Amino acid sequence: MSSTAESPGFRRLRRVSLVVSGEHRVSTFSAAARIDADSANSSPRYFRLSSFEVATSWVHGSFRVPPPPPTTATPREALDDAIRPALLRAPCFVSFSGGRDSSAILAAATALARREGHADPVPVTEVYPDVPDADESGWQRLVVDHLRLTEWVRLPIRGESDLLGEGARASLLRRGVLWPPPFHVKDALFQVVAGGSILTGEGGDEIIGPRRTTPVTLLVRKRRRPRPQLLVATAAALAPGSVRRSRVRRQMAGDAQQPWLRPAVVRRHRRLLAADEASEPLAWDRSLWWVRHRRAVEAVLANYDALGAEFGVWVGHPLLDTGFLAALTRFGGRWGFAGRTALMRILFSDVLPDEILRRSSKASFDRAYMGEPTRAFARDWDGSGVDPELVDPEALRAAWLSDRPSTLSGTLLQQAWLAAQPSPPRGAE
Repeated sequence: MSSTAESPGFRRLRRVSLVVSGEHRVSTFSAAARIDADSANSSPRYFRLSSFEVATSWVHGSFRVPPPPPTTATPREALDDAIRPALLRAPCFVSFSGGRDSSAILAAATALARREGHADPVPVTEVYPDVPDADESGWQRLVVDHLRLTEWVRLPIRGESDLLGEGARASLLRRGVLWPPPFHVKDALFQVVAGGSILTGEGGDEIIGPRRTTPVTLLVRKRRRPRPQLLVATAAALAPGSVRRSRVRRQMAGDAQQPWLRPAVVRRHRRLLAADEASEPLAWDRSLWWVRHRRAVEAVLANYDALGAEFGVWVGHPLLDTGFLAALTRFGGRWGFAGRTALMRILFSDVLPDEILRRSSKASFDRAYMGEPTRAFARDWDGSGVDPELVDPEALRAAWLSDRPSTLSGTLLQQAWLAAQPSPPRGAE
């Protein structure tokens, strides 16, 4: 694998376990933590949650949505433009789970690298041997073999993936509470890619998945058979904002996903979520552009940037790149597409087999993130470290000790653990 020139003082050698054409070997990469002058002289700026956001584990609201920039690029041309900086900052890695989104980014990056003479991107996969629900090995192998990639970094993750594992605790002490909570178990991944670049498939569900207008498009433009389910979905999409807000609140009331929240907090949380969902524009192009300007998206991207800066890593999210989104909104127009599979085929049928493009299954990582370290803390927890006006501590403890703990309680879990330490760091909740 090629590597760019290294900066004195940031040079490091890293031994990385690789799977090459089915055979296991050890390779040594040299990499530089190349940080520009501005970032080298300043601390990473992580997004900080309010106490209400910690309790609900969500970032509500949107920023003002400006018009998309003018472009004449096709979506794939714009996606290539978003990927290219990572290939130029070799070694280029792709965070690869085997899902449709990360597979698409890996395939598009590989195709671009080979057309332009760059080194192939290297997929890097976190493997959870003890969590069957997270096993995507079959899908991963299908993609890697199809792309004829010879290097593949696989990181076995066991107890260290827990939101209170050893790595997460060390990160919490250094960085304070972050959102989403799994940012605290990313150090192992970023140590592997330090000094290079990494691409993710972040945003795929929101950008490539169905939007508010999708059922309308299916019924009116695609002439789908007017089955009752499609008619109901179309009516819901066309309903006034007040009706859509009420529907979201009713749906959330039936889910009861966060039983540890106090009633007043639940009501406010549902009201804000309903307002967010009801503010989505009907037109597909405007809806897509609106997604990119939600505060939750900006929070995730800001924390990726800050974490990358610590390790000298350029982090790219091509599916959330504004140039790509501008080209995609221009291409899809008001009506958009028939759904996720249809758009995947339009964008990536030249680089991925249809078996990948149309798959609907998805791995679950809840058990990987909340295992025995979480349960051990919950058993001995005295209920302190969370705001009792926002949260019922006993209901929260019960959630952590349940058979399938919800990662929606992960931010509170980390806040409670951090508060129990002798000297919480500056910036922690």
